[in-house]
Amino acid sequence: MSSSNLSQQPPPEDEWIRTYLKLLPEWQPPALSHQSMIPISISRVNQFDAARLDIEMSAMLKEQLVKVFSLMKPGMLFQYEPELDAFLEFLIWRFSIWVDKPTPGNALMNLRYRDERAMDSIGKVRTGLEGPGLTIAQKIWYCIATVGGQYTWARLQSFSAFRRWGDSEQRPLARRAWILIQRIEGLYKAASFGNLLIFLYTGRFRNLIERVLQARLVYGSPNMNRAVSFEYMNRQLVWNEFSEMLLLLLPLLNSSSIKKFLSPFSKDKSSSSKVDDDTCPICQAIPTIPFLALPCQHRYCYYCLSTRCAAATSFRCPRCGEAVVAMQRHSSLASNTNPNQ
Repeated sequence: MSSSNLSQQPPPEDEWIRTYLKLLPEWQPPALSHQSMIPISISRVNQFDAARLDIEMSAMLKEQLVKVFSLMKPGMLFQYEPELDAFLEFLIWRFSIWVDKPTPGNALMNLRYRDERAMDSIGKVRTGLEGPGLTIAQKIWYCIATVGGQYTWARLQSFSAFRRWGDSEQRPLARRAWILIQRIEGLYKAASFGNLLIFLYTGRFRNLIERVLQARLVYGSPNMNRAVSFEYMNRQLVWNEFSEMLLLLLPLLNSSSIKKFLSPFSKDKSSSSKVDDDTCPICQAIPTIPFLALPCQHRYCYYCLSTRCAAATSFRCPRCGEAVVAMQRHSSLASNTNPNQ
């Protein structure tokens, strides 16, 4: 009786707490606090294509803007070409990066800028695409480096070339400034080449500006729908095959026979008849050494008629279709000659 009473006694009040603490390590997923960022691979080709598309977009805007000033003094806009390029780059930056939107090229490639410095403080990462955009300071420095830096460098190079700093031996200060510009340009190109090699290996920061600002390109959305119509691809393939066939067959066609076939369909037969009589039916040029084909009396170049008669035993005149049995020089003193002799 006493044993049954002991078995029916309720457990202690804190028993559920001890059981929860005992089973808690089994319920928890792997430690989120030690979870590192999931490595993501952004297509290097897409990043390069995005940069190329931005350049093409700027060129299109520049072409449209140049048309506006087409009626002005020629060459005037050429003097302000660096200012025009800087203005267009500023417009693209103002309406894309400054308002937290991707540039036109990045938008087409499903890419956006992310502040890579803020990712170190984020512990929980699911897809690797999370992360804030660029800060205000990063946006301003991006504008200063891309728009202002390129404009300043272009103006400095044009000014130094116009003043001929590299050729001035009497002014050592200008010569030193020219040497300094060349060294800075060489160092920048070497650093850009090194950054390119690192980018091809890691896939991060395609240029030096992005690396210094820690502005990384990531996908804007995990999924990107590509609505590619195979109809246009098939048309392109058919056109390519057709053009290759024409390139193969056109050299094999006889132009004189084609012109003879199309001559009945000519609209102005009366005006072209005199011109046809004065030109060689084979080369369609005025004969330099004119010879007559007998018996049809049509004029030919000597070399055109003699080579055709030598190549074919029964050569027929392309103009009238009559067989040529002899050829005569176009003068009253010429005598008949047999073309097959």
